[in-house]
Amino acid sequence: MSLDREDLIAAIERLKDEMDNNFDLLNTADGALGDGDLGVTMTRGMHAIYEMRESLPDDLGMLLFQCAQAFTKTSGSSYGTLLATGLMAAAKLLKGQTTLNPNNLAELIATSRDKMQERGKAELGGKTVLDSLDYLSKAVANSDDKSLAASQAVDAALNDFRDKPATIGRARIFGDKSVGMDDPGMLAMSLIVHAVARR
Repeated sequence: MSLDREDLIAAIERLKDEMDNNFDLLNTADGALGDGDLGVTMTRGMHAIYEMRESLPDDLGMLLFQCAQAFTKTSGSSYGTLLATGLMAAAKLLKGQTTLNPNNLAELIATSRDKMQERGKAELGGKTVLDSLDYLSKAVANSDDKSLAASQAVDAALNDFRDKPATIGRARIFGDKSVGMDDPGMLAMSLIVHAVARR
């Protein structure tokens, strides 16, 4: 079943609630390995998008582009910038389209991952959101139930990397102390995917 503007607006509403509900969780996780403001970044960004949801266009490319712009305006954080970069990459692929075929999700996610990797100058395997996106793109490419595959993929990424040290970004300065901890960006992506998948 294809996705359209109404589906994305419903997802935006769920995402806003999900970020509100996990504000403290994200700040605490980020405080252990970063600046401690990831909850602030995500709630501000989603509230900005939520407030403009009724004016979003049917063109899904323009819709994602406007969401990326709104997120960027509310957040100067590196994670906010990376997410906006990913949204921009997906927006270019969807420009002029009013529906999204779920079979194209893997390409959208992989394209976003690659642009975020280029922007962040990071590598896969470093225990970052890129690893979650890599798991995601591969999982949805090989599944008929995209929502279930996506949810399982982000959980698997968290589980697989939890006991590995962070080697990229601010978290890398903690070295072995990061072992046993969830990467804040990966945790945020897990919340995002679970919220979007609850259609």
